[in-house]
Amino acid sequence: MMATKQAQTLINDSYRTVLIQLKSNSISLFRIQQTHGHILKTGHSNDTHLITNLLSLYSKNHRISDATHLLNSITDPDILSFSTLISSCSISRHFNEALLLFRQMLNHGILPDNVVTPSALKACAGLLALKIGRQIHSLVKVCGFQSDSFVQSSLIDMYVKCGEIKDAHMLFDRMGHRNVVSSSVLIAGYARQGYFDEAKKLFNEMRDSGVEPNLITWNGLIAGFNHNGLASESVALLHKMHSEGFKPDGTSISSVLPMIGQLEDLKVGVQLHSYVIKQGLGADKWVVSALIDMYGKCGCASELLQVFKEMAHTDVGSCNALVCGLSRNGRIADALEMFRQFKNQGIKLNIVSWTSMIASCTQNGKDVEALELFGEMQVAGVKPNSVTIPCILPACANIAALMRGKAAHCFSLRRDIFYDVYVGTALIDMYAKCGKLGDARICFDRMTTRNLVSWNAMMGGYAMHGKGQEAIEVFELMKKDGEKPNFISFTCILSACSQSGLAEEGWNYFKSMSLDYGIEARIEHYACMITLLGRSGRIEEAYSVVKTIPFEPDACIWGALLSFCKVHGNVRLGEIAANKLFKLEPDNPGNYVLLSNIYATKGLWKEVNRVRDTMKRMGLRKNPGYSWIELKDKVHTLLAGDRTHPQSIQILERLDKLKLEMVKSGYVADTALVLKDVEEQDKEHFLCGHSEKLAVGLGLLNTPPGTTLLVIKNLRICGDCHVVIKFISNFERREIFVRDTNRFHHFKNGVCSCGDLW
Repeated sequence: MMATKQAQTLINDSYRTVLIQLKSNSISLFRIQQTHGHILKTGHSNDTHLITNLLSLYSKNHRISDATHLLNSITDPDILSFSTLISSCSISRHFNEALLLFRQMLNHGILPDNVVTPSALKACAGLLALKIGRQIHSLVKVCGFQSDSFVQSSLIDMYVKCGEIKDAHMLFDRMGHRNVVSSSVLIAGYARQGYFDEAKKLFNEMRDSGVEPNLITWNGLIAGFNHNGLASESVALLHKMHSEGFKPDGTSISSVLPMIGQLEDLKVGVQLHSYVIKQGLGADKWVVSALIDMYGKCGCASELLQVFKEMAHTDVGSCNALVCGLSRNGRIADALEMFRQFKNQGIKLNIVSWTSMIASCTQNGKDVEALELFGEMQVAGVKPNSVTIPCILPACANIAALMRGKAAHCFSLRRDIFYDVYVGTALIDMYAKCGKLGDARICFDRMTTRNLVSWNAMMGGYAMHGKGQEAIEVFELMKKDGEKPNFISFTCILSACSQSGLAEEGWNYFKSMSLDYGIEARIEHYACMITLLGRSGRIEEAYSVVKTIPFEPDACIWGALLSFCKVHGNVRLGEIAANKLFKLEPDNPGNYVLLSNIYATKGLWKEVNRVRDTMKRMGLRKNPGYSWIELKDKVHTLLAGDRTHPQSIQILERLDKLKLEMVKSGYVADTALVLKDVEEQDKEHFLCGHSEKLAVGLGLLNTPPGTTLLVIKNLRICGDCHVVIKFISNFERREIFVRDTNRFHHFKNGVCSCGDLW
């Protein structure tokens, strides 16, 4: 008898120990597991109070599997046990687990109550599981607590988030007592879906019924306006909220700041920043990220850096905002340096971080760096998505990194994102710019959904390659498909006509633009028409068109005219165009170089020297010629006159051998293209160092006979290089693509696709 009493005392002591441990707020996972062991040892595994507390602790520590295992070990669980775990799963956004537990509860014959149901409905809303949500709604009716305000608000929230706004409103209308929660949910739903009049009407009705809005109501309305890009309305709503005595919180401020940035209203932005400091919201990471974003959009790079430095704790959101802000303000080098620092500091960069940095590099001419980051991202275990791929593909296109582009294409197929319209469109553009027009068309034909950008990309690809008839076919197919062309569509088709010499077709489309579609001609359309006339040598007629333009011609127009004055050696109009350009773009060395070219072709060396002296006096230098070629998955960059490449000696030797073969064939270097009044022999030396020739030479050295070469140049290809590469294509039996700033030149069998007019 004595032993039995001692044993009971020991059990009671253990029971009290377990309860003390369970009530500890800072209990560790080890202590939770230790407590679980105590429960099993003391025989209290069916004690509802203990089990419920233990389930709650497991859930709070995100040990859902342990909690589920514990629940399954109970022979006769009650609704409180299920409710605790379902609620914890819902709060921690383990929505699938919450609904599985809810189904398990029903299988035990336990009907839901007004406590567990809102948690299950939240899971449905999170998963957009409308069908299950409707089933739970039916259960609510059967169980007889459909009039519970908390349950009703949860049902409304579920229907709103699942896109069934009408069902939500019907339920709201049937409510006997509408509270601020249900009203706020419905108002936010209407605002987010763009039904602003309905949202405002409900807002006013709520007030008329005696229910005053709270912060959640205001924030829901502001967030809805924000989501739909209504910047001015969002800012006005915040002002109204504040004027009526409601203090905006971190959610309000972080919602409106990006809209202020969009409006570039720095004055209001600074006022909100002051409010943030006064209200002590500076520790809110969402507010800080929004402040950085706002200053970035307002062009205040130093201010956004200051806000970042004053942060108590750096998080990935603020890092992303900082990188984007610096990039937006042209400080791409600083953005890249900061990104590297964040990476080295161990900050867990996410897909948004990597994609933003890659996009920034691509948009700011850092294509090689973008490709390097793309590789680093994958090594870091971050998988690209349907946003990342369209950001990296332009970098592949810009420097003709075809193998990298193909790798991104394969990745999109493996990840089943190829059929995303933005991915497909980026692939069309990449293949076209890498000289693979056939592959671009295959991607275009395989797209299940096309938008106007897709059609324009395909037409733009054909235009770049001088395939006018093919571009016209796509344009007509687009119209049959019901897609209405925009001004970019007409830029593509007019460019295609001008590059292919389709004068009649070009003029017909130019007239159709305004007559049939109501699109007024822009600068780029007139530039295409100047090019169309210039290709055929109708320079005076082109100048007449310039004089009829209904607005002041810009550098694009005069530049097109100047280019063809150079091609056809028209000094008089060349001087007129150049003088216009000197006023419009006084710091652009290219315009002075073109005028020098015109004088040089006529042997007017005194005028050439005068232009060169002007450039020297103004501190202007001719932009260096660069060319890129991809060999064995590596992109090589060659500069005009480059002697730094490891194979530079072999390249020049190969070019010298080709030169001898050309001389035997009667080739004479076009020395008129050299802008220096030097001996003819020296002029030929200058021409040998052009970057596109060096790139072709490198390609010949490092690829098997018959391999197609693709070279990208940052300037327009010169006439002598054009003649040389035509010869090489025939002598070496190679297809050679050269993409300059104007178009693609497809060299094959000694002929170029441009017809020697570019």
